[in-house]
Formats: sequence, C-alpha cells, structure tokens
Amino acid sequence: MKDLTPARSDLDPIEIASRDEISALQLQRLQWTVLHAYENVPHYRAKFDAAGVHPEDLKTLDDLARFPFTMKSDLRDTYPFGMFAVPQDQILRIHASSGTTGKPTVVGYTEQDIADWAKLVARSMRASGVRPGDMVHIAYGYGLFTGGLGAHYGAEALGCTVIPMSGGQTARQVQLIADFAPKAIMVTPSYMLNLLEEFQRQGLDPRASSLDVGIFGAEPWTPKMRSQIEADFDMHAVDIYGLSEVMGPGVACECVETKDGLHIWEDHFYPEIVDPVTGKVMPDGQEGELVFTTLTKEGLPIIRYRTRDLTRLLPGTARSMRRIEKITGRSDDMIILRGVNVFPTQIEEQVLAVDGLAPYYQIELHSPGQMDAMRILVESLPDQLEGRDAAGSTLGRRIKDLVGVSAEVIVGDPGSVERSQGKARRVVDLRDKG
Repeated sequence: MKDLTPARSDLDPIEIASRDEISALQLQRLQWTVLHAYENVPHYRAKFDAAGVHPEDLKTLDDLARFPFTMKSDLRDTYPFGMFAVPQDQILRIHASSGTTGKPTVVGYTEQDIADWAKLVARSMRASGVRPGDMVHIAYGYGLFTGGLGAHYGAEALGCTVIPMSGGQTARQVQLIADFAPKAIMVTPSYMLNLLEEFQRQGLDPRASSLDVGIFGAEPWTPKMRSQIEADFDMHAVDIYGLSEVMGPGVACECVETKDGLHIWEDHFYPEIVDPVTGKVMPDGQEGELVFTTLTKEGLPIIRYRTRDLTRLLPGTARSMRRIEKITGRSDDMIILRGVNVFPTQIEEQVLAVDGLAPYYQIELHSPGQMDAMRILVESLPDQLEGRDAAGSTLGRRIKDLVGVSAEVIVGDPGSVERSQGKARRVVDLRDKG
C-alpha cells in the first residue's frame, strides 16, 4: 500500500492546536449553541426550564453535564420541523432517516451548515489519504440519506473529481472502477464485500485496481474485516463516522497514518461518554455511550444527543483532537439471548476467523419453544463446498466458546446470504412477540 500520510502543512491549524486552544474554542461555541437552542427552539426551552438550567449556567465545559439529553424521540415528537432553530426560508436542505421504526428523524441545514459539513468531510478525506485532483467513486446512497450527498460535497470541497454512482448496480460499479480508475471509494464496508465478489465474478484482480484508499462508514465493522479488505484490494481501509442528527458523515474519521481510532473534529462537536444506564458522565478511557453536542450548527443545534454507539474517548495521536475507539456495537443493537449480551460484530469476527466461509452472514432470532434461539446463516466459499459441514461446526464452537451463546449454524451455497445494497441487515427477528 502507498504511503498516503498528509503533509503537516496541509492540515487545518486547529487540527494540531493545543488542548487549551481547543477547549477555549469549544466553550465559546458551546455557550453560543446552548443560547441559540434555548432562544429559538421551544422544545429545548421547555426541556431546559423543566431541568432547572439556563444557558447562563454554562460557565465551564463540565457544566454541560447539567443540561438534559436529546433523544431520537425528541426529533420524532417534534416531527417534522419542530427542532429547527431558524426560519424555514433559511433552511437550504432537508435530510431524513428511513423511519423504519417510526416517524423519520428530520434534519435541516442552513447555507453555512452545508459549507461547514463539506469542509469537515473534506478534512476527513484528506486525513484518510485523499488529495485534491484525485478521482473519488461514491457508492453511498444519494437522497434523504446523508451519506451520498455528504460525501459528494466534501469531495468537491477538497477539489476531487467525483463519480456520483450511488448504491446498487454492482456490475456497473465494478465496470466504472475498472474504466475510470478512481483513487478512492466511499461506501459501506458490507457493500465493498459485494464489489469484491463482483470483481472476482468478472475475472478482475481487485489488487490490480486503481483504488488506493476506501473510506467506509454508516455501519459497524470489525478490524478483521478491515484486514480482509486491505489484503484483497491492496489499499488502505479507513473508518469515517457520522450520524444525520448530528450532521452526517464527517463527525470523526481515522487518520491513514495511524488507523488507531477516529479523531473527532472537536472544533465543531463536543463529545461525552456516559453510562448507558445512569447517564452519568464517565472519564476519558472508560467505555460507555457516545453523546454529542454540536458547536456550530445553525439550522438544527443538537444538545447532548445520545447516539447509542458504544466506545471510549482517547487522547489524540496524529491530531490534537481526541479519538473514539472504532465503534463495533450499539446499545440498541445488542441482542440479549438467555441472559448473554451479544453484538452482531462479535458474530462477524468469528465468521471471518473460520477458513472456508465467505464474509457474509445474517443472524436470525426465533422462538422454537419457550426460550429464544439464534440461527447464523453463512455461506461456503466456492472452492470449499466439501468442507462446509466442518466449517459450520467450527463456527458453532467458536461462537459458544468466545461469545458465550449456542447457535445453530447453517452453511449455504455461495450467494445464499442476503446481499446489501447499502447498509447490511445483520439481524432478522422472527421471534413470536405475542
């Protein structure tokens, strides 16, 4: 793989500023944000008043812990535009979640918000090894989902040539990568595996492709999946983080020279880690739930948003700004099976560790009797069909020994596991809810 470390002179000065400088800027911007929310969003004013806090109470960064959390339910309860802090004619763009579990969460952006977002995605891409003039293949979905347009505007802000492919049409994606020779790709990690499969189906060597770096986000993925993608494509695989309620992709990103966690762009977002049960703020270094407060957003300021993502805050390395560990689980993705907490990424790690299995899986939860059970659907590699039973037995033992649950393993033919066109559907709940 090529050395893609950016030159120190190419970085924004704030990326390598002192912690005192960063903290001073955060406090100034945090005080503005809290006042902006209180004065312009009735929902926030009511929540602050009910909690007995006022923007004037925010005199230090630690004082933020006195303010109430924002939950996804707050955005749904004020659907569609009740959390906006500027008049409608100042909202330049609207994005929204899929709303598969209820009303969608709606987010709005002013012209300045869009410019800031593009700048932060560009900063993330540069940290990942992308340079002005590079061609970037964007396979995130376009539309109300923030991934495609967020990546697109960021790539243009960096000065890249953009291929706005969006998701799907896997064969055409591979054809365009082969014909156009992009240097970078932005896509979900699960869909990158689909592209790998299509490279192989077309008889193309993925290691001979033009891709030097892949920027992967929108779903948790394991270090083992990173290793596999890097080995199969001979490219850097870098993690980017974001969520629409806070901004979209570009809230945090790994640096290609270290790949040791995602640096949070702390000049625009203030992070906290809290106990998922009690909500108490935890010190840096301890695992808990990630909470974000925006520092510069005009259209939709967010105060202490509970992301449900589980991670730790760590000191900066390649940048002065703090890092979060690679997120491999969410508190609301956790499966509780017979008293054992299981995350899909734990299953993924074991699938990738067994020879003869393809890197595709799906977890089915069902109720064959009075107790819930787990079934793991995987598939054999094309040249390992004769050993599929042994591979399935090995996977079952590893899950029992290392994850702590018993699971039925079904090893199907190549292509039998559902393929993702964007975010992978890792868990299918077939349990009787009656």
